[in-house]
Amino acid sequence: MSKSTISTFELFAMFPDQETARVYLEGRLWPNGPRCPVCASGERITARNEGYYRCNACKEDFTVRTGTIFERSHVPLHKWIYAMYLLVTARKGISSMQLAKEIGITQKSAWFVLHRLREACGPKLEKLRGIIEIDETYIGGLEENKHESKKLKAGRGAVGKTAVLGMRERGGRVVAGTVDEVTMHTIKSAIAKYVEPGSTIHTDDSRVYNDLPEFEHEAVNHSAGEYVRDDVTTNGIESVFAVLKRGLVGVYHHASPKHLERYVDEFAFRLNEGNVKNHTMTRLESFVDGTAGKRLTYKGLIQ
Repeated sequence: MSKSTISTFELFAMFPDQETARVYLEGRLWPNGPRCPVCASGERITARNEGYYRCNACKEDFTVRTGTIFERSHVPLHKWIYAMYLLVTARKGISSMQLAKEIGITQKSAWFVLHRLREACGPKLEKLRGIIEIDETYIGGLEENKHESKKLKAGRGAVGKTAVLGMRERGGRVVAGTVDEVTMHTIKSAIAKYVEPGSTIHTDDSRVYNDLPEFEHEAVNHSAGEYVRDDVTTNGIESVFAVLKRGLVGVYHHASPKHLERYVDEFAFRLNEGNVKNHTMTRLESFVDGTAGKRLTYKGLIQ
């Protein structure tokens, strides 16, 4: 038996029903006891039946679901935990059709569950440092393969595709997300937000990376067929894009520009907190930690 993973059989033994899942989630999200999600008070809390609590300070009733991605969901909590386990252990993700079969809910509900889980995968605010590889890629179908009525007829290459900017700390974390356009302004804004000043940045020879005075900047000349020079390369972030694209094509088949950001967050999370080098329960705990303070309604998702 592996010391770094647990099987589905072991997971079912740990969380056989909703009650065991509730106790686990309460212990993880409320390490110091129940805390009101409305007034943030941890005092004057009265336990009621079936996991309900009453805050005597603001007179609100709440459960461990309140103020999390689980709020107002009819899916039992132990099924949520199994869904998190499947999403974090699947290298390229799991489709809503497959999840529906695994946990016994409709495909529509499974689609909503997966998007809620992706909402919990959003990037942390810790800045990357050291050597950072940065590159961009484009997600979307080829113009020549589109129906005639959907062709933009505005050129080739990135036309009709969504740009994704990725940053990978050498031997460390990944930050990635969609951008409206790949310009010097958007690149500099993203780097300022996610990269520690003084870090070394490796990119290709695109002109959008030319003006980065706060960083040591090295570039490989892809135009001349150069992909590695000493330790200067963008192969690390390009491998992230390879996994992302293979997952989108092979598992999800299609991701609309509207929802693509959450899919990118899912893949980045799996490479960071969901890294296979970490024990399965550690990965699951990181997932649970990300569920707090996030809410995604079905109406907000489809609008």
